[in-house]
Amino acid sequence: MNKSLATLKLEVVRPLFHPAIEEVTVEGILHALADPVRLALYAELVASTCSRSCSSLLSVSDKTVPKSTLSQHFRVLREAGLIRSERRGVEMQNSSRCAEIDQRFPGLIPAILAARGAQQRADSPRVRAGRRKQPVRKAS
Repeated sequence: MNKSLATLKLEVVRPLFHPAIEEVTVEGILHALADPVRLALYAELVASTCSRSCSSLLSVSDKTVPKSTLSQHFRVLREAGLIRSERRGVEMQNSSRCAEIDQRFPGLIPAILAARGAQQRADSPRVRAGRRKQPVRKAS
């Protein structure tokens, strides 16, 4: 029985790597969330009550992210242990492992997300407009 090469390629799908929670490290989490796009993606997933498809997150942080770049960002988040990804047909569904991570590193994720929120508020145009440089007064 001969199968075409296309059929064989469809049948062979690489399994997704998800580290056990015991293998997740603070360094890995901080490295994965150091990129502002990945941090925004992760914040969206944490805030979501259900898993999200990759395509539902194409526009994040007022930026449109190419699908190929988005796939790489999700890979980094997955390999750091921050998300769980599952193939459903042609879609990839992603969900946060926040509860598991909070058991291993209590308070880490909420602290990172709170710091991100504080930074966003400080960087908002309304706040920046209030921080104009004061003119330098000459000594008389």
